[in-house]
Amino acid sequence: MQRGLSAGRVQSVAVRMISDREGEVEIFVPKAYFTVTARLNGASKDFDSRLFRIGERKLDRTDLDDEALANEVVDDSKLAAWKIASVQKRNRRRNPDAPFITSTLQQESSKRLYFSAKKTMMMAQQLYEGMEIGSYGSQGLITYMRTDSTRLSDTAISDARGVIAKQLGKEYLPATPNEFKNKKNAQDAHEAIRPTSIELTPAKVKPYLEADQFKVYDLIWKRYLACQMAPAVYDQTTVEFDVKGSKNAYGFRSTGSILRFDGFLAVWRADDEKEEDLLEGQLPDLEESTPVKCLKVMQEKHMTQPPPRFSESSLIKELEEKGIGRPSTYAAILSTIQDRKYVEKRENRFYPTELGRLVTTLLIENFANIVDVQFTANMEEKLDLVEEGTADWIETLQSFYGPFEESLKVAKEKMRDVKREEIPTEIQCPKCEKPLVIKWGKNGRFVACQGYPDCRFTSEFKEEDGKVKLVEQPTTDEKCPNCTAPMVVKSGRFGRFLACSGYPECKTTKPITTGIQCPECKEGELSQKRTRFGKTFYSCTRYPNCKYAIWDKPLKDRPCPTCHHPFIVEKYTKKDGASIKCPQKECDYQEKLPDAAPASQEA
Repeated sequence: MQRGLSAGRVQSVAVRMISDREGEVEIFVPKAYFTVTARLNGASKDFDSRLFRIGERKLDRTDLDDEALANEVVDDSKLAAWKIASVQKRNRRRNPDAPFITSTLQQESSKRLYFSAKKTMMMAQQLYEGMEIGSYGSQGLITYMRTDSTRLSDTAISDARGVIAKQLGKEYLPATPNEFKNKKNAQDAHEAIRPTSIELTPAKVKPYLEADQFKVYDLIWKRYLACQMAPAVYDQTTVEFDVKGSKNAYGFRSTGSILRFDGFLAVWRADDEKEEDLLEGQLPDLEESTPVKCLKVMQEKHMTQPPPRFSESSLIKELEEKGIGRPSTYAAILSTIQDRKYVEKRENRFYPTELGRLVTTLLIENFANIVDVQFTANMEEKLDLVEEGTADWIETLQSFYGPFEESLKVAKEKMRDVKREEIPTEIQCPKCEKPLVIKWGKNGRFVACQGYPDCRFTSEFKEEDGKVKLVEQPTTDEKCPNCTAPMVVKSGRFGRFLACSGYPECKTTKPITTGIQCPECKEGELSQKRTRFGKTFYSCTRYPNCKYAIWDKPLKDRPCPTCHHPFIVEKYTKKDGASIKCPQKECDYQEKLPDAAPASQEA
């Protein structure tokens, strides 16, 4: 296909999982379903209750897929007599999670800090190797970060329990230490990931760490303490109502939880998780004799959603659950499949590229075992048996290599040579009138003249109703500075740019600018570009003479109202949503936008 590609039993399965999920999203057909919710008043307090059955028929969210039926339930139940059928109250306990292993550290870091697995492991490596911590000198701050064991030493458990009892109180300390079972085939050579010294609290080390290093250390510290704390306790109430309408009988249910004791959440609660987020709808004190008044009943239309694309966190979790790869390799695997351009990450979700889907297709056709989830998981088990000394390594190798060698021989003869493949089309070259063919290049498929190298015409294309159509390159009013031909917009490895329409005779190119003057050199303009990993940034057109660059989209003719900087920027994060702010670090101007991704992110 092209140079620099690779396939392996873990990375190829990861790419296949992402490609398969994309296929599920593409073929997904959304369906409408309806929920019926009543607003009730009981014990002088309003609350909501949702329909969960009609007569004796229980519902799930897709059962009520008839809008006419939903409207009938609304009309019939709002005039009916409402009666409390049962009130169930019970305690619900939420236990702390195990201390970090490699995979769970990567998952939580992705969810809470929005760090990639690669970045998380880099920060953890630095913390493990050691930092200069004031009077403590050079200190390794955490234990070895490549481990799949949840075991903590007796000393580590004792230290954690001592801090919990002293700083939080004995009610946060369970009677006996919490123990966590290792997963099947876990290698127990190292402890779980934890701080090396109970004295080196986050507050003490913060002045000596970079911001990202501290965030990872703080996460590890909190998980270490939380895993030895008492569970959180909720009061959960479930109230069911019998509703007798003129046409049918209906069942409505209300549920609510109140946090009675925060337990380990006193340490492990996320920074943006407020007290009210831990409550699932408080209910008034209701008994079977409590009078209930129906204020209104309403139906709401919903659409079923496709399965979510994988994030780094969910992909690592899926690989781990299926027994594919080792936690210590996940960061490298996720980095490799992005470096190879098999997948790309947009808004923290993985999308397969055209290259990734094609590689997956060729591997399935020619090396089915390599991309088979069960085969890869079984291979992990065989390797574990070799390590334990219960399986012969030569026999294990032979059992794999025999079939693989045969597949290799067949693939050498029959596998598609995509790089040299030319698929004919019915379109004639607009320059020389020879047929155009579909070819494969480093940026994906394109059409080219069959008369190459005499004619070098190329173009992007799209397929509609089984027919190939050329994508017209948008022209601009700008003229080529060398030959005065119109400049056209083209897409390349690092984003869009202007190119002379007289190519290949004239190879002049120019960046597309935002029209915003560079605030540093005041000579160039800011231009949108992409890193090799696909992330957008804006930099001066005079690079490398001027190296000014920013990540956020600058807004033209929008000076900062506070410091009068020539422009403000549009910023979007998963955590905080959309906002506009001043790019100057010393200026604190910032305004939150409505809860929607800005146009630049959607594009």
